[in-house]
Amino acid sequence: MNPANLPFDSEAMLQGLRTWVECESPTWDAGAVNRMLDIAARDMAIMGATIERIAGRQGFGGVIRARFPHPKQGEPGILIAGHMDTVHPVGTIEKLKWRRDGNKCYGPGIYDMKGGNYLSLEAIRQLARASFTTPLPITVLFTPDEEVGTPSTRDIIEAEAARNKYVLVPEPGRADNGVTTGRYAIARFNLEATGRPSHAGATLSAGRSAIREMARQILAIDAMTTEDCTFSVGVVHGGQWVNCVATTATGEALSMAKRQADLDRGVERMLALSGTTNDVTFKVTRGVTRPVWEPDAGTMALYEKARGIAKSLGTELPHASSGGGSDGNFTGAMGIPTLDGLGVRGGNGHTLEEFIEVESLVERGRLMAGLLATLE
Repeated sequence: MNPANLPFDSEAMLQGLRTWVECESPTWDAGAVNRMLDIAARDMAIMGATIERIAGRQGFGGVIRARFPHPKQGEPGILIAGHMDTVHPVGTIEKLKWRRDGNKCYGPGIYDMKGGNYLSLEAIRQLARASFTTPLPITVLFTPDEEVGTPSTRDIIEAEAARNKYVLVPEPGRADNGVTTGRYAIARFNLEATGRPSHAGATLSAGRSAIREMARQILAIDAMTTEDCTFSVGVVHGGQWVNCVATTATGEALSMAKRQADLDRGVERMLALSGTTNDVTFKVTRGVTRPVWEPDAGTMALYEKARGIAKSLGTELPHASSGGGSDGNFTGAMGIPTLDGLGVRGGNGHTLEEFIEVESLVERGRLMAGLLATLE
């Protein structure tokens, strides 16, 4: 089976993908994410898949597991793992409208990662239409909470990965048309400052501002960044009335490192910030963590298979480890051969200029089809 001969059609793919993109699905809106999962479940049911819905927890949406018909159904095969949540609040579609501009197409979540998820299903669809039976059974797992560190579905992802021989992750491809064979470690932290209230106009000096302490700590956290380990604060909340000295302030921080040992040291430094200064208590607690995924022989053999397929299609396929984190961190760290970054090319993820390169839908669709058709 030559994937170059499969009749992928970028215009038809865009038409289907538009329905997905215009169904906004921000992580914290479980109902919105579930509506997106409903659309994907329907598409896969039409393709003949057996659909299982797994209820969400911790306030997040649910999970969809789709198993496609295969003579070896139930044996270890290929897991395609993707997330359907995005960082864009409902209503973003009015600011980041679906639009086509030459080889670029824009929309919330189109790049990270609905485009990659959609092309993965199109690869399965094209193989089925060609009456080609893949050597291994295929399972698709779509999850609701990757953008916040996968707190509610890591156990499902790891359990499903353990039942399979390979994991393919259609997160966005690299700008150089490359794929990802490793991911940096990431840790999240919850921050809380607790001060003493007072009237900000009449008795300002009697209060101890939690906001002031949070601001001081934010600067200290940013200053901890080195080449080996980065630190940033991305969420801050504090105060309720401007005429009151703020009693509490909360925040969230993130740290990333290429090596687990560097992240472990970074975690220690963050936790050591807890304490009381000038009657204000600052507390750091550890949130969800993604382990370092370093490529092993299994992952590199999988990459070489993909590189050979790409070469047969007339393209180069470089590889590298990446920051940013994905659910590939979990499966790769488990030692299961994992190839990440198999999705679309594009850019400006997590912004109001998020786009894909339209031609990459077909190019990456053929690469995915080639992998599904040859892995054994």
